[in-house]
Amino acid sequence: MIWLAIGVGGALGSMARHAVNHFSQNHWLSTRFPCGTVIVNLTGCLIIGVLAGLLAVERIRFPFYWREFIFVGLLGGFTTFSTFGLDTFLLSRTHSTGMAILNVAVQVAGGLLAVWIGYQLGTASR
Repeated sequence: MIWLAIGVGGALGSMARHAVNHFSQNHWLSTRFPCGTVIVNLTGCLIIGVLAGLLAVERIRFPFYWREFIFVGLLGGFTTFSTFGLDTFLLSRTHSTGMAILNVAVQVAGGLLAVWIGYQLGTASR
């Protein structure tokens, strides 16, 4: 049952990630910079930070299957750094070293900051 929960969550997360990438490339930002991946990773980091904070202060509780569905499946499928790695590799390979460095800096520093902000939001008292 746990594998099914993770699989369904992962499928939904992956479809959501693709939708964000597709929408950002076709409607917002059609640049060489992987904006869709940035949006997905920073949003996912913020969400996981908020949920982790809420769980840490016991403001929410998830049954085990729901926790696996959300954290491993849904968010794992949505916020994949494998896409980040490929985007960065392709940028550096096409002689866009500055863009590759910018991609690493924005996603790593921004992701860590988003997790911290989310955790603060999740642990903040009402």
